[in-house]
Amino acid sequence: MRSVIYSMGVSLDGYIVGPDGGLDWTGPDEELFRFVTDEIREVGVYLLGRRLYETMLYWETADQDPSLDESRQEWAALWKRLPKVVFSTTLSAVRGNARLASGSPAREIERLRAEPGEGDIAIGGATLAAEAAASGLIDEYRTRVHPLLVGGGTPFFPRRERRVDLDLVETRTFGSGVVHLRHRVKR
Repeated sequence: MRSVIYSMGVSLDGYIVGPDGGLDWTGPDEELFRFVTDEIREVGVYLLGRRLYETMLYWETADQDPSLDESRQEWAALWKRLPKVVFSTTLSAVRGNARLASGSPAREIERLRAEPGEGDIAIGGATLAAEAAASGLIDEYRTRVHPLLVGGGTPFFPRRERRVDLDLVETRTFGSGVVHLRHRVKR
């Protein structure tokens, strides 16, 4: 069965977006960028909400930018090919290798798990991940903890009234001070 992965950059105080809506602090150096590129190779389908979808639209045409270095060209090619499912009540259409979701995140994940397919099911965005987590559908949490405090914003882990026990299965510290933590949900 395909695993469901929630992976995002997060500040040390637990936010994926700062209080001003900015995420300029998540820009990876080359070492971290290569790591994230390798991680996306394992993904078979990516679920995302409207805000993250709109942020990531840049990568749908970035491969046409001759000033991009080789590693960013590679990321753009991987992202462009990757099937994406966008959850939005305000968008009427999406571009690239994406489709609008017609059901709940839980139903979409159940459907994707039942279909034959390679690679993990990745979720990007706290709101969407919180819905999947509330249904007990997330198998792994992968956080890239950035060494700064942003003081507020959108939390990586929205408040919910449910305990989830985790096993730490991997750690890695990057030269930039970012720490990757990979936790698997105990079942």
